[in-house]
Amino acid sequence: MTGHVSPTNRGEPWRIARGYVTLQSHLGATVAKFTRIYTRTGDDGTTGLIGGRRIKKSSVRIAAYGTLDELSSAIGLARALCGEGGGDRAAVLDAWLAWAQDVLFNAGSQLAAVDEKIPGIPAVTQTDVTALERAIDSAQNDLPPLNNFIHPGGSLAAAQLHVARTVCRRAERLIVELRDEDDRGIGESIQYLNRLSDALFVWARWMNDRFGVPDHLWNPASSPPQ
Repeated sequence: MTGHVSPTNRGEPWRIARGYVTLQSHLGATVAKFTRIYTRTGDDGTTGLIGGRRIKKSSVRIAAYGTLDELSSAIGLARALCGEGGGDRAAVLDAWLAWAQDVLFNAGSQLAAVDEKIPGIPAVTQTDVTALERAIDSAQNDLPPLNNFIHPGGSLAAAQLHVARTVCRRAERLIVELRDEDDRGIGESIQYLNRLSDALFVWARWMNDRFGVPDHLWNPASSPPQ
C-alpha cells in the first residue's frame, strides 16, 4: 500500500491488549480448561456465555460469534497463501490481517459477555473502523480504476481473500439479525465488518496485482465454451 499504512500507525497499539487480564480473571475456570480440549458441558446442545449463563448453540448470538471464528479461520488461510511469493506487499497485508483477527476476537468477546457489566472487555471501536478506511484508501491508490464487476478468483491468495469476504458478509448479516432481537454486545461490530468486507475485496485485487494476475471481469453476454 502506498506509504505502507499499517496497523501500528493507526492511532493505538496493533495488538489490542486492553482488558485482557480482566477478561482472563472473569473467565476463571474456563481459562484453566484450555489445557483440556473436551469438557462435556456442551453435550446437551448448550454453551456458556461469559458470566456463566448457558444458551442453546442454535441461537443467533452463537451463530454470530461462531461465524466470526469461521471468518478468522478464512483469514488465517489467506495469510498463509499471501505469504507464498507475495513479497513486501504480502508482509504489509499480513500485519493487517493479523490485526483483523485480533479485532474479530474482540467482537466475539463482546457478544459472549452480555450477561455482566464486565469492565475491560475488549471492544471494537470507531478507531478500528477508521483504520480500515485508511487501509482501503492506501491499497486503492496502487490499483487501476475498476469499471466492471469482478468474479472471485485469480491468484490463490486473492481467491481466499474473496472467500473471507463472503464469510465476513455472512457474519455481518447475522449480527444485524441479532441486533433486531437483542442488541447487547454489538457495539461497532456491524460497521467494522462492513468495512472489513470492503477491505478484503480491495486486498484481493491488490494481491492479484502483485502476482500479475488480472481480475476476472463479469461478462453479462458470456457464451459457453465450444
